[in-house]
Amino acid sequence: MKKLLFAGLIALSATVAYAQPPAGDAKPGDFYGEKISADGAISIAEIPAKLENGGSVETKIRAKVLDVCPKKGCWVKLQVNDSTTAFVKMKDYAFFLPTAAKGKTIVLDGTAKVKTTSVAELKHYAEDAKKSKAEIDAITKPEQEISFLANGIVVVE
Repeated sequence: MKKLLFAGLIALSATVAYAQPPAGDAKPGDFYGEKISADGAISIAEIPAKLENGGSVETKIRAKVLDVCPKKGCWVKLQVNDSTTAFVKMKDYAFFLPTAAKGKTIVLDGTAKVKTTSVAELKHYAEDAKKSKAEIDAITKPEQEISFLANGIVVVE
């Protein structure tokens, strides 16, 4: 029994170590994480005003995907407006988004807040995004950004 349990743990570890973004084209109607509908979603452009006084807000937002983590699909960058982006992580690291979602419009259900991201974390994300050494070395200050913890995502366009 112990050998079987040990073999199962080894197999699970190997699977996690070699995780890839999910396959697929991220077509309209495809969902990731909790199954959600697009009904009642607000534009992500409304989020900065809702977060002016700090805190967090539970919401459903509609946004365009600018980038997806090419390693696992474990984070997403969204366009808020011409000068602002939002950074999305998946709740409990329970699901990932295919890289094919880049450029598509999605609806996310979850929690939005303003977060200060450390230099170390920003460099880690830049490495994930396969940025050049020069671009990574240029990161020297923490950034304040809109952060979103997603429970579920559905592709709408």
